[in-house]
Amino acid sequence: MTENVKKLVDTAVKGIQEKKGRSINIIDMEGMEGVICKAFVVCEGTSPSQISAIADSVEEFMRKELKEKPVRIAGMENCIWVAMDYVDVMVHIFLPDARDFYSLESLWEDAPTTEIPDLD
Repeated sequence: MTENVKKLVDTAVKGIQEKKGRSINIIDMEGMEGVICKAFVVCEGTSPSQISAIADSVEEFMRKELKEKPVRIAGMENCIWVAMDYVDVMVHIFLPDARDFYSLESLWEDAPTTEIPDLD
C-alpha cells in the first residue's frame, strides 16, 4: 500500500473509531485488476443515526488531517449503506444486515484484508 493510500485508510479508521464503528476491515486492492480504487475500508454501525455520525466523523477527520474531501457520498438518505469516495480509497459503512446481504468482502476475497480490532 502506498504511503498516500495508507494515510487515507488510517485517517478513515480514526474517524470510524471516534464514533465506535465496529468490525473494520481494510481491503488492499492495489494489485487487483479492474478495480475502481486502491483500498476499501469497510465497517458497520448499529443504527442509521450511528452510520450518519460515522460518515460525518470520517469526513471531518479527512478534511482536518489531510485536507481531503470526498468526491461523492452516497446513501446518506437512509443510512443503511453509506459509500464515501476518496478516489484512491472508498469507505463503506453498513448496518449489519446490509453488510451481510451485500457481502462486499467476499467479492474481493482474493485481495489482502486486514481486520482492525474493535476498541471496546
